[in-house]
Amino acid sequence: MEGQQIIQFLSDYGYVILLPLMIAEGPIATIVGAFMASLGFFNIWIIFALSIAGDLIGDLILYGVGYKWGMSFVSHIGKYVGITRKLVLRLEKFFVLHGGKTVLLVKATTGLCWAAFVTAGIVKMPLKRFVKFSFFGGILWSGFLVIMGYFFGYLYEQIAQYISYAGWIIFGIAMAVLTVINIFKKHETDEIFADVVKN
Repeated sequence: MEGQQIIQFLSDYGYVILLPLMIAEGPIATIVGAFMASLGFFNIWIIFALSIAGDLIGDLILYGVGYKWGMSFVSHIGKYVGITRKLVLRLEKFFVLHGGKTVLLVKATTGLCWAAFVTAGIVKMPLKRFVKFSFFGGILWSGFLVIMGYFFGYLYEQIAQYISYAGWIIFGIAMAVLTVINIFKKHETDEIFADVVKN
């Protein structure tokens, strides 16, 4: 599906399709939604609210999986999606010491949030505490993504009049920026976890 077709698809189905997309793949869906908001397709505040909601719902699903099925899920299914027993045990130690901080820290990482939020359920982190940190972390992360998407939408408007493939250039830049941020956050998180394990 080409860029123009994606925009047409999202504009046809609107907010109804954006929420499940944000639950499944929040960062990309949020950037695309904010990008389209800057072009007049959506309301930027609704995109922001949907991003926070989708982020929180996704976190709660993972928490619920860990809470209900625990290590059984990790042993039978988790390994196929990168959630290993070794990683969960490593995260479990970190949760005992810094539960809320862990939720905030992994919000912007690629892949690690799956294991972290399943682990939050496994260690039975209090639901209210989990929701609180997930919500506030979601505000910060979603806010950043919305600003980024809106900026790239503005940039697109400025250069689209000069080159026909502006959309691909902007999309490539946006994905590159998001990738760099995720790599940095993953590295930062790994260092902190390594220090906790040593101690």
